[in-house]
This record gives sequence, C-alpha cells and structure tokens, in this order.
Amino acid sequence: MKTIILAAGYATRLYPLTENFPKPLLPIGEVTILDRLLGDLDSLPAIEGHILVSNHKFIGCFEQWLSEARTRYTKPITLLDDGSTDNDHRVGAVNDLILALEQCAVDEDILVAAADNVLDFSLQGFVDCFHAKHTSLLMCHHEPSIEALQKTGVVCLDEAHRVLGMEEKPREPKSAWAVPPFYIYCRADLPLIRSAVAEGCKYDAPGNLAHYLTTRTTLHAYEMPGRRYDIGDKASYTRIQAQVAAAEAVQ
Repeated sequence: MKTIILAAGYATRLYPLTENFPKPLLPIGEVTILDRLLGDLDSLPAIEGHILVSNHKFIGCFEQWLSEARTRYTKPITLLDDGSTDNDHRVGAVNDLILALEQCAVDEDILVAAADNVLDFSLQGFVDCFHAKHTSLLMCHHEPSIEALQKTGVVCLDEAHRVLGMEEKPREPKSAWAVPPFYIYCRADLPLIRSAVAEGCKYDAPGNLAHYLTTRTTLHAYEMPGRRYDIGDKASYTRIQAQVAAAEAVQ
C-alpha cells in the first residue's frame, strides 16, 4: 500500500499566514501539520511509500522540507508538482490523485489523505478495517450540526457500515455521518479512479471521487475513533494549537 497525500491547496482563508507558505507546513506545537500525519503513516507496517502532491507555487517549500524530512522517515517519499500557481487555476484534488497514480505508475492499494488535518489517533485501525472489509473504504464520524454537514461529504450506511450513498455538501443531509478527507482505495478500483474525471466526476474536492465511486463499486465506512482537527481559518488554527497543546500536556 502507498499513501497519496494531497497538499496542493492554497488555504486562502488563512491569509496572510499561507499567502506565501503552504498550510501543511505550519507548526502545531513543535511539529508541522504534515509531519504529524506522516509520522503516523510512516509507522504503519502496510505502508511501503508516500507520494506527496504539491502545487508549483509552494513546491520549493516542500523541497526544502523534504531535504530534511528524508532522515526522519523510513519509507521513501516522492514529491510531485501539479503545475498550478494560484487558487483560481488550481488543478483540484481528484486530478492531483490521478496525477500521482499516473506519474508514479501506481498499481496497488492506496491510502489517500489531505495534508492539512490533524488527528489524535493512529490510522492503523483504518488500515485494519480495510483489510477486514476487502473493499474500498472511507472514514466517517457522527456530526450533530446540520450546518457542518452542509459543508462536507455525508454518507448513508447500512448496519454493516456499507455505503449506500454519498452527497457532497448536501442542502438537506440524509444522515449525520460526515466524511473527513481520508480514504483507502483498493487496487481493483484504480481503473475507475483513473477514468473518473473523464466520465464526469467533479474534480475539486476529494469527496467528489468517493461520491462517484459509490455508484460504481462497493465502499464501506470506518467510524473515526478519535478527534480530527480541521484547520480552516486563522481562528481555528489558533484554537487548535491550544487544544492540541492541552491534550498533549496530559498524555
């Protein structure tokens, strides 16, 4: 299994912090957002390597990070440039995923993650669930806020957590199961991913691909066992820094 880490966004809501610097490399405590994610992924036995997709504007920042990061990780890291230079001409998460599949000739299971989220739990359970289900897998969590559900992907599940349907940012959510940007796609579904955009899949958000695949293959859902800190703007960044510091102080 390889990881594909999507890090090509422009985080305009965090300006001026991210006007000339990528959000995944912002620190939470003494560790960057990206290193918190990658540190866990690199420790998982099933993971054999990582592919990190950046945009052209921030590729230099990631190259500098990688020159130092290679000594911290045991699995190889491949850095890709999607060629975009500003938010108005961004390539989109699904196209970035397809770019990684094609440029790295991937022919194995993949764990796809957005680089700008902080988790307080390991993804080992996510990988274990994937191996138990033998289908592509998405992550979900119970979200009581209708307003929050209207801003994310929402899935309907059966009793076995098989995905019955998914909507991206629904006006009237059909369930309270929200989908954060973490997915495992099995090797058998890679041809569907490679042809998704050409077949009409919207390409901007990673959840669009999961929505597309629910109509063409079988997916299950893994209930998130802990907290996810989503850094959307300066206020949330400040709040999450304090929350993570407080949580780590009592560990």
